[in-house]
Amino acid sequence: MHDYRNADLSPRERALCDFAVKLTHLAAEIDDEDIGRLRAHGLTDVDVSDAIQVISYFNYITRVADGVGIEDEPEWA
Repeated sequence: MHDYRNADLSPRERALCDFAVKLTHLAAEIDDEDIGRLRAHGLTDVDVSDAIQVISYFNYITRVADGVGIEDEPEWA
């Protein structure tokens, strides 16, 4: 829940999480090799596009929530 690297994930799920971290922190460095790693796990171009959209939207909405001071739900603590 707090660190996907310690979770019981499939290789495909781990590859998506690795991609999400890189897209979040180093978006300008995403390259063909990153996309190739996702394709190696069976993701299509549409799947990769969907992943990019979801990851980017989550990053956007989280920053908006942080910017306006929305507090976490109590049960998330």
